[in-house]
Amino acid sequence: MARSSARSASPMPVPPRPRRTFGDVMKALLAVVALLALVLGVPFGLIQVGRPVPDGPPGEWLSSAIDAETLIRILMLVVWIAWAQFTACVLVEVKAAVSGVGLPARVPGAGPSQLLARQLVAAVLLLGATAASFTPGISGFGQQAPDTHRPTVAAAQQTPGGLVGGQQQSAADALARQAEQIARQADTGGSHQQGTKFYRIQPPEGRHHDSLWEIAQRHLDDGRRYKEIYALNKDRVQPDGSRLSEASLIRPGWIMEMPADAHGGELVETPGANPELSKGQQQELDAYAKDGQDGRGGQAGQGGHEQQRPAARDGDTTTGHFTVPAHHEHAAGHTATPPAGEEVAAPASHTPGLPEALLGAPLLAAGLLAALGRRRRAALWQAATAVAGRRRGMELPTPSGDEADVQDALFAGADPGAVRFLDRALRSLARSLAAEGRPLPLVYAAWLGTDELHLQLAEPAGPPPAPWTHGEDETFWRLEGREVPVPAVDPDSTDEPADEEPQAAPYPGLVSLGAQDGSRLLLNLEAVPGLVSLAGSPADRQAVLSSVAAELATNGWSDRMTVTLVGFGADLVPLAPSRLRPLDDVAALLDVMEAETASRRAGLGAAGADSVLTGRTGPAHQAGWAAHLVLLAAEPDAEQAARLAELAHDAARLGIGYLVGAGPDQLPGAAWEMEITSEGRLLAPLLGLELDAQLLPAPQHAAVARLFAAADAFGGGGGDDDPAGPAVAHRPPFLVDISEQGRPSVYARLVGRYELMGLDAPDDERGPLLREALALLLLHREGVHPRVLASALWPRGAGDDVREATVARLRDWLGTGEDGTPRLREDATGRLVLDASVVSDLDVLRSLYHEATSGRGADDRAVRGRLLTDALGLVRGPLLAERPAGRYGWLAHEIVDAQLPLLVADIGLALAAFHLERDRAPQAAEALERALVSAGTDERLWNELLRAVHATGDAPRLRALASAFATRSGARGLPPRTAALLDELLPGAAASDEAGTA
Repeated sequence: MARSSARSASPMPVPPRPRRTFGDVMKALLAVVALLALVLGVPFGLIQVGRPVPDGPPGEWLSSAIDAETLIRILMLVVWIAWAQFTACVLVEVKAAVSGVGLPARVPGAGPSQLLARQLVAAVLLLGATAASFTPGISGFGQQAPDTHRPTVAAAQQTPGGLVGGQQQSAADALARQAEQIARQADTGGSHQQGTKFYRIQPPEGRHHDSLWEIAQRHLDDGRRYKEIYALNKDRVQPDGSRLSEASLIRPGWIMEMPADAHGGELVETPGANPELSKGQQQELDAYAKDGQDGRGGQAGQGGHEQQRPAARDGDTTTGHFTVPAHHEHAAGHTATPPAGEEVAAPASHTPGLPEALLGAPLLAAGLLAALGRRRRAALWQAATAVAGRRRGMELPTPSGDEADVQDALFAGADPGAVRFLDRALRSLARSLAAEGRPLPLVYAAWLGTDELHLQLAEPAGPPPAPWTHGEDETFWRLEGREVPVPAVDPDSTDEPADEEPQAAPYPGLVSLGAQDGSRLLLNLEAVPGLVSLAGSPADRQAVLSSVAAELATNGWSDRMTVTLVGFGADLVPLAPSRLRPLDDVAALLDVMEAETASRRAGLGAAGADSVLTGRTGPAHQAGWAAHLVLLAAEPDAEQAARLAELAHDAARLGIGYLVGAGPDQLPGAAWEMEITSEGRLLAPLLGLELDAQLLPAPQHAAVARLFAAADAFGGGGGDDDPAGPAVAHRPPFLVDISEQGRPSVYARLVGRYELMGLDAPDDERGPLLREALALLLLHREGVHPRVLASALWPRGAGDDVREATVARLRDWLGTGEDGTPRLREDATGRLVLDASVVSDLDVLRSLYHEATSGRGADDRAVRGRLLTDALGLVRGPLLAERPAGRYGWLAHEIVDAQLPLLVADIGLALAAFHLERDRAPQAAEALERALVSAGTDERLWNELLRAVHATGDAPRLRALASAFATRSGARGLPPRTAALLDELLPGAAASDEAGTA
């Protein structure tokens, strides 16, 4: 019983959309003639013949003798009754076809008549029905060659519970399928349990399992009947010893009992209690398990019902119900499927400690990592500029436990390049459309690969602007390559280039739902024509909602937006206080959204815009069109659900989206329905979705919230009135012995140009890689997880063997200490840790400053001055200056890159104050200038330097410094505090310097 929707990585053609042929038109015209003849011609002819009932009282003609005329009248009466029944069937079928809601009602006793009426009505619809009669869903990614019993790619209607039709099939096809299904139900008396059949599950093409829904869709023509199959098989022991559960992924070789009206597939005899596979069948399934094929040349056997695939077309590959774009490398964390015949490498082993949910969520991890870095930098600056009694120093507390694991998973899983590509691609698309005077198309979803982006449109929107091209059909726009070209300037233009205003994010509601075969699906929540419901257990639903909330709060492809969290997520607000808004219950939400919906409708009407997309084309000046996305974990009652459905009816036009966690009962008004399984699969059969879901489970949710809360607490200042408690001078993560006896065996200079002492130079080819790995370890004395090390050295991914070989090579290069202990070891958590004999100048710098401010120097002025002078003597420039291009990209995520300038500035300011206490202004100025080598943008250093130089009485030097600082400030001009200071020290200098800069 082969899967009719392949999921192979090999190219495969997308069948053309069905077109009405001349034969279809002739059939439709004949159906019209037949309907007119039966509905109008029959009564007209009967009237011409005469009345079926003779004149006179009933008793008279009922007691009369039966003659030829009486028989004719009886036959006429029977024909009238048959005509009335058939006409009723036609009316029922026409009503169902026009409304598009549910299956047609059954006319009592009219099985054959209703079937004939349905077929005639369906044929008539061929004259006008098209796939556009249905609201498009998430489909098109995954059509395959036609076969006899293929499942359709469903498209969700706006009408709740509406008829679901395939994107590539007409309404007539859908009605025909309903006719066949109801006819079979009528034949079995409406029961599917009277007599059963047994089928052996055959290997589906290109994947390793089937599902109850797809089996029901394929063999019963209705995926919703999967519960009947489950009820028949839930206690049956399968050949491999497994038992069926409702969420099971059905494996090849299983034997399934099916209702009597099932069709197609491989019939088998009634199995015993524990059926066994034959030797040949077992060999076939073993071969399939290796390469994803069924061992018969890629042609699935389904009792003769599977057709041979046509030749492949470049550019298309199929996967489940979706056509995943070819010509792309798989996203981070996924391995491309090798060509047939090549050995398949074993998947990466599970690494204990790091949450796989974040390792497999590159966009979410990148957003969280960037937001956490911004929050920590802000906290550092707040701590650095706090008054002396409230300062906490420059050392953020080092995460531990779950927080350390989550932080490592963010480092290892993040793909900031994908975020940049997505953001630039979408904004450049909006800018190009605005230049052509075209509106933004309505986008339902985006598929993001390593080097490709596909947008799925709600409807064709004409040719895409270059460099975009059409994808699988006119409803897909594709962009290849990570580099988005900048539009060229017309060389013949004489206009002066104007300052380009920022382009508004065109689709801020895009959010990752999961991955399928290396491509990530992003659903545009604000484009859904109604509610999106999410079924599953409360914990699983919560994991999906938390992931969606965290990504919407921190993603890099959105601007201003509001994300309302109902019934969960109050602890996530620190991720983005300007975006996230928690509400306690659905009642409060309804009050807010009813007012906002009315306001947006009025605003669009007053602006003469048909949707919020109109305001997003062109420069970002329409702040009123910001997206508003609502995530509900609290289940609404019946009345609240009805009000939500009413609000969501027009939400897509208004830029509002709703994702609602639903219980076991179907949510009324849900346009799109999804389900999250306990195995982490996100299913939406009617939309053709089956993904590895992106999740943020409860433990990781809590750990992420604690990471942000810790940063906020550090930046709070820590005074007695601070919620975080009184100030604490945090120790550096690693203190070195700064005495003469504490000479290290290996010493690295990182502050300035990278230099190494105490180690032989590594070989030329691998030397840069090993030096970079050592720098990363030196900046993380708490330890570095091997997965984090690998992701830093190879941002595009590397296998386990490469990572292990590099760690072994690094260990050999570092060697052992004098006591024979390896200088690189693993701690109890599996993290790589350097021995204390391997030291960097940054370690010494931190240790000297800590000793000067919290150790011996705190009570001894002379010791403090000597320690601060020694510390400042280590400053030779910025961190890892002159590093080679293309390497050390991980520094963008390192908080030490922000810590070092603040630490150096603190040392310079402290040493300058030390000298000024003894009226040594030249020495103070020298210390401040030395600090500016590593902290050149710190306004505090410039201001103190101006004071120190002013104290020396050197007016020309003071003017030169003021001019240099004004030049460095550029178009922004001098900071207000500096300008005020210059007016005090050098009247008129600030105004003249700013005028000169302008």
